Amino acid sequence: MKYLIVGGVAGGATTAARLRRVDEHAEIIMFEKGPHISYANCGLPYYIGGVIKEREKLLVQTPESFGTRFNIDIRIHSLVSAIHPDKKEIIVQSLKTGETYTESYDKLVLSPGALPVKPPIPGINLPNIFTLRNVPDTDKIKAFVDDKAPRSAVVVGAGFIGLEMAENLHHRGVNVSVVEASEQVMNMMDSEVAAPLHHHFKEKEVALFLKDAVKEFKQQANSIEVILSSGRIIRADFIILSIGVKPDTSLAKAAGLKIGETGGVWVDEYLQTSVQDIYAVGDSIEFPHPITHKPAIAFLAGPANRQGRILADNIVYGHHRKYKGSIGTAIAKVFDMTAGITGMTHRGLKALGIKHDCTIVHAGSHAGYYPGSTQMMLKISFDPESGKLYGGR
Repeated sequence: MKYLIVGGVAGGATTAARLRRVDEHAEIIMFEKGPHISYANCGLPYYIGGVIKEREKLLVQTPESFGTRFNIDIRIHSLVSAIHPDKKEIIVQSLKTGETYTESYDKLVLSPGALPVKPPIPGINLPNIFTLRNVPDTDKIKAFVDDKAPRSAVVVGAGFIGLEMAENLHHRGVNVSVVEASEQVMNMMDSEVAAPLHHHFKEKEVALFLKDAVKEFKQQANSIEVILSSGRIIRADFIILSIGVKPDTSLAKAAGLKIGETGGVWVDEYLQTSVQDIYAVGDSIEFPHPITHKPAIAFLAGPANRQGRILADNIVYGHHRKYKGSIGTAIAKVFDMTAGITGMTHRGLKALGIKHDCTIVHAGSHAGYYPGSTQMMLKISFDPESGKLYGGR
């Protein structure tokens, strides 16, 4: 059997490793358009901030080590530009030589990941406006901070990555402002949970502009003016865009694969797409949420790893293992505080008309008699009749 995998990191690399474990004789080829196949996404802001000193620690596996360990043909700097399902072939372009060639497959796995959202804001493509999604992005930002010693930055977007970037730039001595169009940071959480984070930002002297979207970026000599919808103008040496991500479905769309309601690649419970022998995992797919049963996307490494292991078994042994979805669990350090979420929020449940109650508990992180206990606020959503938990944060 010949398995082709498009994309590495959590979904693609896990699928490849599991495939080799359950099929010692298969031909496995992995294509990655960038130079890295496996890296620690969550560690990228902390390398920029100097908390993680060695770049090599971000690289979980190199193409050489992974290829040798699992006997997999790793082809980096290789862009898969087209899929021909009728011929069971893909078109690959080497980004180093420009050479284009065809590769056949018995089974094809798509793990293209997600792309940073870049709305059509005037000036958004100016120099010194960065996005953070992978190691090359990280290298560009760190080189700029190291070489130019900027004094000020604006982080646009107050999700997990945005807040972690704000903390790490502050750690580097940069004067940071955070701009968020919503009325709170971490919009995936309920307002009661976000409120302590707002106060904490004030304690750390990080400016926080809420309910104020970016209207325009303007170059002014060696700095950039960030013009907000309120009319406020913030001047900074550089900008970090952390507005969000979207599934990378360009290859799947061009091949005629079904795209779901949320914009992700539709897959069935065995992670097969609408075309036989083509499968997909990771940030690019949609699946029913285990609580709401509505289509959802999880931009998280944990679900992608699990999908990869399940998929490899289904490819080799037949469609026996069902993927039951992800409730979405994430946690982030925000200066001296920790914020986490799992399952559904009150806001999300209310929007879907799901009957529920909520309660807020203030308690220690562990038994108070043992040293080091800190105060923790926990908000729980649950079904008042059955007691079934819907979420916590």
